[in-house]
Amino acid sequence: MPKKIKNVFYQNLTFEKMLQAHFRARKHKGYKNELIKFEFNLENNLINIIQNLEQKTYRLGKYFTFKVYEPKERNIQALPYRDRIVHQWYIEEFIKPYITPKFIDTTYACLVDKGTHKAVENVQHHMQIMKRNQGDFWVLKCDIKKFFYSIHPFTLFEILKRYIADKDLLFLTQILIFNGPINRNLVGIPIGNYTSQFFANIYLNELDQYLKRELKVKYYTRYMDDFILILPTKNDCIELKQKIELFLANHLRLELNDKSRYYPDKMGVNFCGYRIFPTHRLLRTNSKKKIKKKVKKWNKKYENHTLDIFHASQCLTSWLGHANHCNSYRLQQKIIQNCHFLLSSNDSELIERKLLEDIEANNN
Repeated sequence: MPKKIKNVFYQNLTFEKMLQAHFRARKHKGYKNELIKFEFNLENNLINIIQNLEQKTYRLGKYFTFKVYEPKERNIQALPYRDRIVHQWYIEEFIKPYITPKFIDTTYACLVDKGTHKAVENVQHHMQIMKRNQGDFWVLKCDIKKFFYSIHPFTLFEILKRYIADKDLLFLTQILIFNGPINRNLVGIPIGNYTSQFFANIYLNELDQYLKRELKVKYYTRYMDDFILILPTKNDCIELKQKIELFLANHLRLELNDKSRYYPDKMGVNFCGYRIFPTHRLLRTNSKKKIKKKVKKWNKKYENHTLDIFHASQCLTSWLGHANHCNSYRLQQKIIQNCHFLLSSNDSELIERKLLEDIEANNN
């Protein structure tokens, strides 16, 4: 793996690769008018993107802003479809092959063969090792205050310059971050861009490297801006928390959230939707509350003959998939039994049977 990305921009700027980026960007969006219009003149639209990139006239379109409320309220900014193609091309051709392989092994967000469940398994594995070797231990749980809104694009750009020597690729990187001239005073990156999740990972990779290579922290797991350190003593937690705060402030201009704290292992670890112990995992209380609330809503709609049964069953299956990764067999059965829409009609019986089979398969 080369230390820096060199002489690859035009090598990857081909119609075939841009077409592949289009196919990735269009997944699950086949019904949208914007996509339909783009595909009506697909070849010319892709050629125009390529020419804009070649001539350095490419600029981001206007953002469309909306809110989401799960898991918490956030402002999401979405770009026009053509920009999402460029983002796909940029990440898949340059960031993934050249930069993400340099990440530490125990970062889990937005990476192939990683994800929340692998992150949870890693935390539990670290807890088991510490419990076996030492007995009681301490947990330092941290997250970043308003992470995406606090990232400094200029600092991000300086980090990326250490990876990218290709001037043309660096120019595009500047456009993707600033959409124009470099702005030292800009704060925050948009939540919703495909590039943002990778830029955020690259940003906090600086902290990963500091903890693993300089401080030699052995048991460390990060999922985006949430990270867990398994440590021998309370004093270790106090000392490392102070060092993390200083590093974030001095190098990344970030702060820890007030919820960041340390506590003894007997309290378990709340991480990625689970409460983790060395011997078992439990669902977090808010996950239980949410599914029970949804079941009540589905039952009410079912009684009023307004429920989309297959949509509800998809939501239920998704929750069961999450619940299957912890000790929750009885809870899963109880939730299924409380779903009135699963208790009648041939289709509903098939759904119920499939759900029960999934539970059995994942718990054997």
